[in-house]
Amino acid sequence: MIDSISSILEELEEQSTLEKLKKTKILPEDRMLAITKETGELLNMILRLKNARNMLEVGMSVGYSTLWCAEAIVERSGKIITIEKNPNKIKRARENFQKAGVKDTIIIKEGLAKSILTELNLQKEYKSFFDFVLIDADKENILEYFDLILPMVSIGGVIVTDNMLYPEKYKQDMKKFSDYLRKNSSLRTITSPIGNGEEITIKLK
Repeated sequence: MIDSISSILEELEEQSTLEKLKKTKILPEDRMLAITKETGELLNMILRLKNARNMLEVGMSVGYSTLWCAEAIVERSGKIITIEKNPNKIKRARENFQKAGVKDTIIIKEGLAKSILTELNLQKEYKSFFDFVLIDADKENILEYFDLILPMVSIGGVIVTDNMLYPEKYKQDMKKFSDYLRKNSSLRTITSPIGNGEEITIKLK
């Protein structure tokens, strides 16, 4: 792994652990709520297997998941478009991307996910554009996000959705989401127990 990215990931992993153990004081809205390291490794591996170049991320936080993905994308001179509404997290993410040496690979869209996804969806250049998508945003609107995203995913493109199994409070909603995907004949999807539970979905047609 690229040393500059690896060092930032290690810093963020340490911060995430302190937050989960409640050993650091931080406002609830500024908590990382990051994917696990195992999920990061999974995302990186899928991106490499796909030879992906164009990625969309919904829910950047401070950029931990983005960096795991950028480490694979940067080798192919690709781009990541990532969405985040919290200005404090965006500031921290920009600093992390700068230190990791990947700021030119990542385009941050600041604002509400639904509004930004609707805007992207209406642009012809993004039809069937993304090879890979990570959804790690508010669970209440997950179905709406998915429906906006799907036309922008290429045939054979992969969509990974976090928090399928944990936290427990989202489990019922995420089960409904998974069932919704399984009813769509243009998709193939599985629920993996890695990390907090990952839905791995492939667009077949």
